[in-house]
Amino acid sequence: MTTFSDRGLADALADARDLPDGEARCAELERIATRADATGDPRTGMTARFALIEAYLHLGERWRLVEPVRRCLAALDRTPGLLDGRPGDEVGLRRHQRQAVEALFGTPRISLDQARSLLDDLAERLGPDAEPVAELRCRLADHLGDEPTARREYARWHDDRSGPPPRRDPDRPEDQPGPAGRAPRHDREGPAEQSGSAGPERGRPAAPDPVAAGWRSRRGGDVAAAAFGADVANESACRRSVGDISSRASHGCPGCAPARRAELLAGWGEPAAALAALRPVFDGEVGCTDQPERALAAALLPWLRTGAAARAARAHVRAYRRHRRERTAFPLLATHLRYCALGGHLDHGLDLLAEQLPRLDQPADDLSAMEFAAAGALLCGLAVEAGLGGRRVHRAGHGPGPAAEVDVATLGGQLQSLAIELAGSFDARNGTGHQSGRIASWLAERPVAEPVPLPDQDDVDDWPDDDPAEPGSPGEEDPAPLSLALLTAALDVRGDGYAVEPDGTVVGRWGEAVIQFRRLGRRGEILHARVVATRRLPETRRAEAYAFCNAWNHDRLLPAAYVHDPGDGTLVLAADVTTDLAYGVAPAQLVVLVTAAVSTGAAYAEAVAALP
Repeated sequence: MTTFSDRGLADALADARDLPDGEARCAELERIATRADATGDPRTGMTARFALIEAYLHLGERWRLVEPVRRCLAALDRTPGLLDGRPGDEVGLRRHQRQAVEALFGTPRISLDQARSLLDDLAERLGPDAEPVAELRCRLADHLGDEPTARREYARWHDDRSGPPPRRDPDRPEDQPGPAGRAPRHDREGPAEQSGSAGPERGRPAAPDPVAAGWRSRRGGDVAAAAFGADVANESACRRSVGDISSRASHGCPGCAPARRAELLAGWGEPAAALAALRPVFDGEVGCTDQPERALAAALLPWLRTGAAARAARAHVRAYRRHRRERTAFPLLATHLRYCALGGHLDHGLDLLAEQLPRLDQPADDLSAMEFAAAGALLCGLAVEAGLGGRRVHRAGHGPGPAAEVDVATLGGQLQSLAIELAGSFDARNGTGHQSGRIASWLAERPVAEPVPLPDQDDVDDWPDDDPAEPGSPGEEDPAPLSLALLTAALDVRGDGYAVEPDGTVVGRWGEAVIQFRRLGRRGEILHARVVATRRLPETRRAEAYAFCNAWNHDRLLPAAYVHDPGDGTLVLAADVTTDLAYGVAPAQLVVLVTAAVSTGAAYAEAVAALP
């Protein structure tokens, strides 16, 4: 085949596009782009690099996008009108810039400096507080193990339509619902708690509000899409107009955003908040061609950890029916394996592992390979403990290794070594130990629920809001595990107004007291009521506040009073009531416990209000 050295660049580019997918096509496109740069033909260079980017994506090698995307952006800055009349390419470049940054999460082959440079460039064009910038900064901080920064950026990322709103400060009465009616649901991040004795308590700063911004050229001027913040419902809707496509290019798929949020929240140990983040998908408010199966996969472990084992079983069967053969779903298989391990479905999980093991040899990226290997090692380790270590699994030939029948114990060791090795490569690039620590925590997990029967595939297509497989409400005198439904039912019996937050916290106001009810403990078996007096004292009265709390604790059994210093020059007087309900609680008994917490908490707050 003749190349650009013999003919014009346009003809060579047309021929390169006709080449079969593979390295030869990529090499030819790269040569054309380089020659176009040398001959001063930026349009052909841009077109060749667009084709090169698409070739890399088709090969599943997103990590290779960084350099061509960087060069396209540099060309656009040198020649601002380069994409005039080509709105599709302009939108494509925004999408590819996001994909190049996201590639950092999947492989250690991209340096942190490269990804941060592209992310900083995106922030210059969109604005530092733009939602897509905040999302990528949130995910980058989470990848590095910087949870405080990730949470701050999470607050910027979400908006009122598609995710949990900023968390309220539970110690600010003006941020609490009134005594009547229920406030809208929201996410929360309360301060660390201290109970038992009077003393200071540290709080967290309130999260900033998100700020919308449009696309800006680094040389000034608006060169972007007409509808930056447009909502789109699904894949086809994303192609209806340039504005809609631009929104998707910057923000990523809006139908998958709830799943991305849920994965972060679940990783931070907030299963109830993760499930709340997925509600727009389950309610049909957003969607795409990956839904609802991707959202169901994201909900598996949160449902399992919140006691909805039957619902998790149905979700696993429905989602895996699709994910088992879908090439792009490989990153989701680790969640299915962990569900089988932690939900007690060891035999089923080993069948799944044996079926999917060949895909580990050609993974989507290093991150998905690491997580699949870690989840498989967890499953094998639990199977060995259950006496299944001698079961043999066929492993196809991979790399220099021949095909072989290996026992579960041996396979688990191989998978664990692979996961640890890959985690180490990420940490070496990142300069942290976060990924190794994350994999170690996975490997140390133990089942969180008793296994429930897995339904037949034909029985999981419908998705009712109230799962008939879940147990019904107990009788008034019948003990049952403490649950959010029981807690809200007790408040309903009393006729109280309250708000239910995404993490399962129930908040209400009674007179001078704001009271939060939460379920603590491994299985949510501990009822914890936190009382916050609406009146604050100046920090100059610290000694007086301590004396008041100590006197209260000396004279009263409940609640246990203490002082919290939010760092704003005031002191919050708070208190707790904690009850261990490991053996269950009858609805009538829970009403008594809630009434006691409310009455004593309101009395405490009234005493604070009566201070001179």
